[in-house]
Amino acid sequence: MSRLPTESAVRIASVSPDLLGTYGDKGNAEVLRQRLRWRGRTAEIVTVTGAVPTGCDIYVLGGGEDSAQVLAAQRAARPPGLRGAVERGAVVLAVCAGLQILGERFAGPDGHDHAGLGVLDLTTTRRVRRAVGEVVATPLVPELAGTPLTGFENHGGATRLGPTARPLARVESGVGNGCGQGTEGVVAGRVVGTYLHGPVLARNPALADLLLEWAVGEPLPPLQVPAVEQLRERRLRPRRRLPRLNRSTP
Repeated sequence: MSRLPTESAVRIASVSPDLLGTYGDKGNAEVLRQRLRWRGRTAEIVTVTGAVPTGCDIYVLGGGEDSAQVLAAQRAARPPGLRGAVERGAVVLAVCAGLQILGERFAGPDGHDHAGLGVLDLTTTRRVRRAVGEVVATPLVPELAGTPLTGFENHGGATRLGPTARPLARVESGVGNGCGQGTEGVVAGRVVGTYLHGPVLARNPALADLLLEWAVGEPLPPLQVPAVEQLRERRLRPRRRLPRLNRSTP
């Protein structure tokens, strides 16, 4: 994807927020826009409730209930579709249900597998035990080294990554992808998937800035927001010592 001129507005697509917006996930688009505005850049949010256009720079998908997830997958597959945007070089953040529908297949509410978009090399089946609670994870992406990820998970999926996908982070406390491998999320090119709610970008500004830098094609100046750092410290402090829960039970 070519570098955007500084004066060009960064277009952030909020994909099916009427279906995929649980646990504050709709706020991720707001976080991206605000962090650009604080740096004097123009950004706009495009709300997508039908077929996904390919002309945006960043696409954000959130979590949702099982039946809503199936409908959201069908919407996102309509031409030109989210896959077309990824092939064009767009940046994508997909949370929970959004992560699952980007894979090859996912378990639906009817007990059957449903086709995903095939953007990510992963599959999702049902866990015996639902994963619920706070998560702390150590990023495996070099650009995020030394900056723990934090968020809240609430999912019944066991997501297994294929050979062309790599995990976003290693779980220190919590469940994460739920396949007993101790990993959280996925990264493939400019697509990032995670089970972390919160919303995840409000709780992890370094991840938000990484997505933005991919989109604008250049490093962004540092941004200090004391309230955000205070929130991170409160979330991380009591959770660093928690056990790694339920990893062996997909």
